[in-house]
Amino acid sequence: MDVLIQWVTQIILFIVIAAIIDLLVPADSMKKYIKLAVGLILILILLKPIFHVFNTDMEQTIETSINQLEQEYKLNETIENQIEFQKKEIQDSQHAYILEQMAVQLESIAEDPLKEEYQVEIQTMDFIFDNPENISFEELAEVIVYINEAQNGEGAVNTVEDVVINSQHQQNNQEKDTSGMEVLLMDVWELTDKKVSIYWEGGTS
Repeated sequence: MDVLIQWVTQIILFIVIAAIIDLLVPADSMKKYIKLAVGLILILILLKPIFHVFNTDMEQTIETSINQLEQEYKLNETIENQIEFQKKEIQDSQHAYILEQMAVQLESIAEDPLKEEYQVEIQTMDFIFDNPENISFEELAEVIVYINEAQNGEGAVNTVEDVVINSQHQQNNQEKDTSGMEVLLMDVWELTDKKVSIYWEGGTS
């Protein structure tokens, strides 16, 4: 009986307070939201006996519902992050495979011409693309090639007649050879609209 009296008293007090709030709040766009909040609170008060019958703590129920919503949101966010991370890993693997295949093909095409004309061989290659997100030959902007002197076959012996030490002359020859090699590579690779830069391994172009 005491519970019923307390419940009715709460309803009456809340209705009085709600009426006072309704008189004090100016008639603007916020008033409808205040009425909505007051209505929801009144519904919870009216449902309080039902919660009491089922021995349910109303505040605990609301808090539990909010916690469940937060956990579901965090779980969905975690799943989305995992999917995005996996997509990036797959994309990076695809890009790495494309770059590797491109380097192998270009090196295979240029191997014989470089050895025959300049006695050099390709060590490594880097690629620059107009759009880094789209790794393809069409988006290729520049090929950076690192070269070194070609290694003779096993058992081969070179005959050296004269040795002349002239670093300036050697540098000029390398610069001249590098320029010629760039033209050669652009020709054999058919890179009419792309740039080729050559660097001596451990040195400058």
